[in-house]
Amino acid sequence: MKGDYQDLVDEISALLGAPATLENRDFRLIAFGAHDSDDDSAMDPVRTRSILTRQSTAAVRSWFEGFGIARASGPVRIPAAPEAGVFRGRICLPVRYRGIVQGYVWLLDQEPGIDAGALAAAMEVAQRIGILLAEEARAGADLSREFRAVLTAGRGWQQDMAVAALRVALGPGADGPHAAVCVSPWPGEAPASVPGAAAVCVAPWRAVAEEEPGAGADGPAGGSGPSGRSLAVLVRLRGTDALAPALTAVSRLLPRATAGTGTTGATPGATPGTTIGVTAGVTAGVTAGVSDPLRTLAGLPTAWQQAAAAARAAIAQPRLGPVAQWSAIGPYRMLASVTAEALDDPAARTLLGPAHTELARTAEVFLDSAGQAGRAAAALGIHRQTLYYRLARVEQLTGLDLDEGEDRLLLHMSLKAARLHG
Repeated sequence: MKGDYQDLVDEISALLGAPATLENRDFRLIAFGAHDSDDDSAMDPVRTRSILTRQSTAAVRSWFEGFGIARASGPVRIPAAPEAGVFRGRICLPVRYRGIVQGYVWLLDQEPGIDAGALAAAMEVAQRIGILLAEEARAGADLSREFRAVLTAGRGWQQDMAVAALRVALGPGADGPHAAVCVSPWPGEAPASVPGAAAVCVAPWRAVAEEEPGAGADGPAGGSGPSGRSLAVLVRLRGTDALAPALTAVSRLLPRATAGTGTTGATPGATPGTTIGVTAGVTAGVTAGVSDPLRTLAGLPTAWQQAAAAARAAIAQPRLGPVAQWSAIGPYRMLASVTAEALDDPAARTLLGPAHTELARTAEVFLDSAGQAGRAAAALGIHRQTLYYRLARVEQLTGLDLDEGEDRLLLHMSLKAARLHG
């Protein structure tokens, strides 16, 4: 559709006799009209940067949004602000479809001002642009079947074929960097559009190959999360070093997910991150995980596993969430790659039972404190002698020696695994 956008931007430029620039609602450049090369004032620093880098800075975006352009239904005049690098006044034409802003057309204001009739004609063209942008967003949502096939395919040739099909469906957009996002639990169907998304679908919490026998995407468990259904989003990135578009998408999705599940966060009466047992560490809130950037679609299955693991880690350890990035979840990166059965060590099994919740919490805080009794006692709010008594009981229940490094490692990983896998 790039040629269509360029034609429409050129039409607006011709109507108004001023260079026009089209950006999406995330201020990413889509198309721009040529300007008279003798008119140097048409290229102030903000417009130059937008054209050269194909995006605006966060400061520029915030400044322009302060004039209410996201809510406006008609042209908005924005004065010059040399201190912000805006040497020429602007006219913003909001690009909307069915009341939802899809992007913005920017024009350099001029004296004695652009004719109102010409502006009205330009707004009609902007409406046509809005239809195209909305159709493009829907096309991303229509890729849900291909996207979901990649996330649920078994390893090997099936996964390779699914990735190839998604690459074809995405077209030229498949070549750029992306990130995977997992929001769980997710109620209902996938949203019609997500800003910056290349594809959206509802998927199982874990890949089908990892699920319990007979548990599908809509099964009673569907994985180790609070719901078998999660929202998967493939987000386009500007580069492999910037996750900002993915984090922006998450910030808009989380409130919708929370409203849909009727939850507000932690389970009433629970203290997040303080208990370990069969259901400990799992809250009723919605969490999101964001993968590392991926350069090619071949890495999408791994990126989805990263995003899902990060969302699970945010549930297990509330201090990581509600939005957790794979790169920041520490030991949960390793634990997420191991099955719950493999991490179910008999030494810790009794300690992890519901009868010993406080002892399990004491052991975890002690190990989190690098075995420093003073720090652990302070964090738990107990006397040091009480701590020593509890640790002795932990040793009796587990048969482990907490003076031995390998025994500490085994117990620590068992405790963290209980959080992650619930």
